Amino acid sequence: MKHKAHVSQYKKDELTRVKSLLQKYKIIAIADMTSMPSVQLQRLRSSLKGSVLITMSKGSIIKIALEDLKDKIKNIHELETYVSGMPALLLTNENPFKLSFALKKNKSKAPAKGGQIAPNDIMVQAGPTPFPPGPIIGELGQIGIKATITEGKVTIKEDCVVVKEGNVISTQVANLLTRLSIEPMEIGINVLAALENGIVYGKDVLSVDEEDYKKNIVLALNSALNLAVKIGYTTKGNIKVFITKATRDSKALADSKNLLSIDDGKKN
Repeated sequence: MKHKAHVSQYKKDELTRVKSLLQKYKIIAIADMTSMPSVQLQRLRSSLKGSVLITMSKGSIIKIALEDLKDKIKNIHELETYVSGMPALLLTNENPFKLSFALKKNKSKAPAKGGQIAPNDIMVQAGPTPFPPGPIIGELGQIGIKATITEGKVTIKEDCVVVKEGNVISTQVANLLTRLSIEPMEIGINVLAALENGIVYGKDVLSVDEEDYKKNIVLALNSALNLAVKIGYTTKGNIKVFITKATRDSKALADSKNLLSIDDGKKN
């Protein structure tokens, strides 16, 4: 005879709490708080108060809540694969990209420690260093950095990626980065995924730079305008271009045929 596994009242209440919160917000985001200092978390909660609710729970409870609500909230169960480490739910009614931008602005730089995972490719750029000739040249060479001596100082000859994104940072590399005043780590919340209207946005989409995003919009608008003009498709946005072009072309034609235009008549 099988015995049912005992589930504590705390877990039942926590599951109920999480499910209730998930149904109150339009945007549901998943984040990993593993490297988030408690002091900075409190500051972030305070700065986002009123617009974003940050709540934490056990990964197993969050996964069960997401699965239980799959018939009520479209594609919510797809967020399960992003629940890892010390998971947190970020709940808001704001645009998910606006949420990501707000979190990005609240990040700060920090030196690397041995054993940490590189958040992106860590590059040491070419150029002078403050170090005089000495053992540092050999230490740099051990991690693949080519260096030389210029005007009595150690100079890095070319850009070098010392740790690829997702790889573990060794203690040796971490120490050298600190000596070079390179702080590759970011203290803050990284959104792993966000759900809006049944669509799951991954971190690669959410982390698009705001300025790049604006530039891409302008580029897309200009490309669309140029294409419309090229094929002769008129809209409210480009009608002035067509009028200007038509005026210029008609004047050029009149000049080539020695025809008198209205403007010429006014001048006379």
